Amino acid sequence: MMTGTGFTTGESELILGHPIRRKLATFLILFGAFSLAVVISSVSQFLSRGLRTVEIVTSAGVVIVLYTILKLGYVQQLLSKVFSRELKQNVELADLPVRDVFLKNKEDVLINLHLYQDSHLAGMTLNRVLGNHDNLDFVVVWIQRGDVVIRKNLYESTLHEGDQLLIFGKESVISSVFQHDIDVMEQNHKDLLDA
Repeated sequence: MMTGTGFTTGESELILGHPIRRKLATFLILFGAFSLAVVISSVSQFLSRGLRTVEIVTSAGVVIVLYTILKLGYVQQLLSKVFSRELKQNVELADLPVRDVFLKNKEDVLINLHLYQDSHLAGMTLNRVLGNHDNLDFVVVWIQRGDVVIRKNLYESTLHEGDQLLIFGKESVISSVFQHDIDVMEQNHKDLLDA
């Protein structure tokens, strides 16, 4: 970021997906541009006046001392505490990425399930399909039907082809309960990509 060198898409998503990392990236990019200008102007001043050994040795000494101080264990722990305290105070829950808010455990998953004509859920209600859904280790967050997001009476609403269900919970449970519908969705997405 300081040198203007690009990242892979995966790395940039990790950085831009978090508010604190985004702020740090902005600072580093701006600092990199300004510091490059400062370095170039400093070097040109040195060259125009002639290289003086005292200035070079002093500058190198200051950099080495700063680097040595920052590498000390207790200084790093102190800086870590200061930064983590700042992060906890300044981050709003709404600013965090979905993976940091919802996906606390490795087995948690958030699925956007698209319903198609061949889906078992099409024309049914979740209550009729799932029965006692309170004992299952997942929750349907909402049903999206076109531009309308349904948040009330989800389990009594009749599902239609084209609906999208946002489901959060344990991956193994969701996979077993909705396996047919997930397979239908993946097959339809594959057919669209192949077309």
